[in-house]
Amino acid sequence: MHITNIVITILVFCSSINTLSVWMVIKSADFLVSSQDYRKCPEPNMPEFAFIGRSNVGKSSLINMLVQRKDLAKVSGTPGKTQTINHFIVNRQWYLVDLPGYGFAKVSRESRWQFGQMIESYLQHRENLMCTFVLLDSRLPLQKNDADFINWLGGKGLPLALVLTKADKLKPSELAQSRQRIEQTLLQTWESLPPLFVTSSEKKWAREELLDFIAQAMRSNQID
Repeated sequence: MHITNIVITILVFCSSINTLSVWMVIKSADFLVSSQDYRKCPEPNMPEFAFIGRSNVGKSSLINMLVQRKDLAKVSGTPGKTQTINHFIVNRQWYLVDLPGYGFAKVSRESRWQFGQMIESYLQHRENLMCTFVLLDSRLPLQKNDADFINWLGGKGLPLALVLTKADKLKPSELAQSRQRIEQTLLQTWESLPPLFVTSSEKKWAREELLDFIAQAMRSNQID
C-alpha cells in the first residue's frame, strides 16, 4: 500500500522563492538542553524542527552550516556521538532539534533500542514538531534503515523532508543518478515524494532553501 503524505502538504516548499527571507536571517542560535525523554524537553511553545539521519551522515555539520555557527552542534569523528534529544533555540522564535543518529553507531544493542524508543516517543508526542528533516548521504544508495524510518514517519502521518548531504563530493551526473535512484526506491511505497533538498555543508548548498522552507512552515502555522 502506498503512503500518502497528507500532512506534508502544509509544508510544501515554494520553488518560486529564490531569495532568503529577511524574516529568517539567523541572528542567534543557542543550546538549551539535552533530554532523554520527550516529557523533559522544553515547553512546546514554539515551532520545532528536528534533524535526524544515519551515523556519520553529516548532521552536525549541516546544522552548524544552517545557523552559521562552527561549533553549535558538536562534530565528532566517532559515529553515534549524539545520544540525547538536543534542543537549540534560533532567533528566540523556533527550536532546532538534533536527534541521535541511527545505523552503525558503536553503542550497545540495549542502548540502540533505548534510542529507538526515545526517538519514536519524541516524534509521535511532540505536539509542536512541524517537520523532521531526514538526512541521507548522497554518495550511497538508500539504506534499508533509512527507507524503513522514512516509511515509518509517512505511515504515522508525520511531516518530513529529505536532505541529501555531501552533494559536493559527487560529479553533477553522479549526483543526478543518486537522487534518481533514491526517489525511484521511495516511489515503490510513496504516492508522491516528500520535499527533497540537495545540500553541501562545505559549499553551503541549499542553506537558503532550507531556511525558507522553515520560515514558510512557521508562517502557515501562524495563519492556522
